Amino acid sequence: MNHSQETAPDKRRKTLLILEFSSLAVLLASMAWFSNQATEADPLSAAWLLIPAIASLGVFLSFIGLMYLRWVASASDQRRNRHRVIFALLTLTLLGVWIYGIANTWISLSTGQ
Repeated sequence: MNHSQETAPDKRRKTLLILEFSSLAVLLASMAWFSNQATEADPLSAAWLLIPAIASLGVFLSFIGLMYLRWVASASDQRRNRHRVIFALLTLTLLGVWIYGIANTWISLSTGQ
């Protein structure tokens, strides 16, 4: 690999950064809007929670994509397989935590109504 290929940024990085920060903006805006809209007499529909759930998934997926570019795609050929295994375990853990959080939120809303 020549020196220009090593220093050239991956084209996917810009797309992932745009996705991450726009998803984060949607997540924060939706949380602020929900806190102003919900009242005890007139609670929001649970379907509205899909907005921050999808936005948080966008943040997680773009974060995972950026980690892949930094850790796996840039690793040497000798260490790439080891990095892939560790990255796969980390990805499964992060997505498992996200699924657990979304499921617990949905269950608590379902039993509270």
